Amino acid sequence: MKKRTTYYVISIIFLSLSYCRAQDIKNFNELVSAVKDGREVRVVIEYGKCKLVADSVEIKSPEAVGGMSLSTFEYFPAGVVKNPKGFLTSSETVLINHKKYGYVYNYVKIKIYENNEVEIIARYLKPSDLTSVMDETFYGEINNASNNKAVKLFLVK
Repeated sequence: MKKRTTYYVISIIFLSLSYCRAQDIKNFNELVSAVKDGREVRVVIEYGKCKLVADSVEIKSPEAVGGMSLSTFEYFPAGVVKNPKGFLTSSETVLINHKKYGYVYNYVKIKIYENNEVEIIARYLKPSDLTSVMDETFYGEINNASNNKAVKLFLVK
């Protein structure tokens, strides 16, 4: 009887853990379906796996990780605004205290294209006049769980 109860408790724990885990979104079509259904989506970016362009020059990306929710978004199918590829875009701005720049707005905009390519714009803006003190653009791709790319998308349960 004791053995049976132990197996039952272990089974419940494993089922609970698998249910609570976020579900991977592996491509653009799954992403669009999720947001159209009103589902909560999070993105995690491994910047070291991205191409980084700053001041029009490609430089080495930092081994940093960032993330955000795609709670506010816009989706534009191909051709809607004279765009050759469909895309989904979202942005977020947060006030931070940076060691070099002091208090700045950390503005991040992500644009995810129908071919699974991703563009991430990161800027630090002075709160007083919104002057940019840092401007970087990262280029990556959606991670489909087998390609080891930079941008992981999760459907939050």
